[in-house]
Amino acid sequence: MRRGLPTGMQARIAFDSTRYIEDAIDEVVTTLTHTVLIAAPEHLPALKEHGGFADALAFSDADALKALEAITREKPRVIALDKVFAATSRGAALIKRIKADPALIGCEIKIVADDGKPLTAKKAKKDAPAAAAAPAPVEKDPAPAMTISAPAAPLDQRGTRRAPRFVVANGIEVMIDGNPAALINLSVVGAQVVSPTILKPNQRVRMTLQDRGGPIRVMAGVAWAAFEMPKSGPVYRAGIEFYDAEAGNVERFIDTNKVN
Repeated sequence: MRRGLPTGMQARIAFDSTRYIEDAIDEVVTTLTHTVLIAAPEHLPALKEHGGFADALAFSDADALKALEAITREKPRVIALDKVFAATSRGAALIKRIKADPALIGCEIKIVADDGKPLTAKKAKKDAPAAAAAPAPVEKDPAPAMTISAPAAPLDQRGTRRAPRFVVANGIEVMIDGNPAALINLSVVGAQVVSPTILKPNQRVRMTLQDRGGPIRVMAGVAWAAFEMPKSGPVYRAGIEFYDAEAGNVERFIDTNKVN
């Protein structure tokens, strides 16, 4: 364009950001109106047909991690969870993960029944006449992670313990059935670990502590387990009960690795 100007004349073309701004607004509006639906595979067809989620981005409950990726990327206005999935430890962990992310503060989490009807106190107030006859269940904030305890759990992670528990230094790994896990705390009768490998209550395991005097091998059982979904990826936090630990060896390991 400058080449076509008369000699001696100069011109500057200001950057027109109108189109850029309009595109950005369209992208934000599209993102904010998006809905992500997570449910059991057998419930998805009915929810999409009768629940008002025909255009929702749908995921099976088995694909919770993929759903989380989409939620983090798209920042949908509504995140709808099937009540069955929401009641599981994976569902509770997903809800906790979403609520803990400041970038997702604008997302509304809805727990829905199999027919797509919300199970929330806010929605129930709008349907007060019907609710008077049969009050709708009220969604409660889930616990940080659902803890599943074995019938007999000597290692109560909150209550009285049979032996003093010591927090160990960061970065100490143990082996559980040959798989690495982070050691959180330790006593002569048990430990707390965080493992990327599945751990379930009542599961019998072999745990190995790497000590300078040689490995300390212990037969043990999982007293309780909780599924968590931090940004680094899904993990299982578990309480381990020792069955045949040599107290002297474990005490030596504690003295070497505990936080002073």
